[in-house]
Amino acid sequence: MAKVKFQLNRSGVRELLKSSEMQSICLNYANNALGRLGPGYEVSSRSGRNRVNAEVRAETFAARRENLKNNSILKAVKG
Repeated sequence: MAKVKFQLNRSGVRELLKSSEMQSICLNYANNALGRLGPGYEVSSRSGRNRVNAEVRAETFAARRENLKNNSILKAVKG
């Protein structure tokens, strides 16, 4: 059996990682995690140098404390 080789289209992958479709997928994951968390958390997104990013962060003191104690954001993202 012959070895199969393929060459990745780097510009296509870069375009995909920075696309609005990928941003909506990332926001969907972040909003799902936000739904599992209590009050005091916020979702934001931005387009970075290499890819789009979505972030869930604790905004209030109580949410920050709860996240430090229980790792709640990580648990919410994992589902």
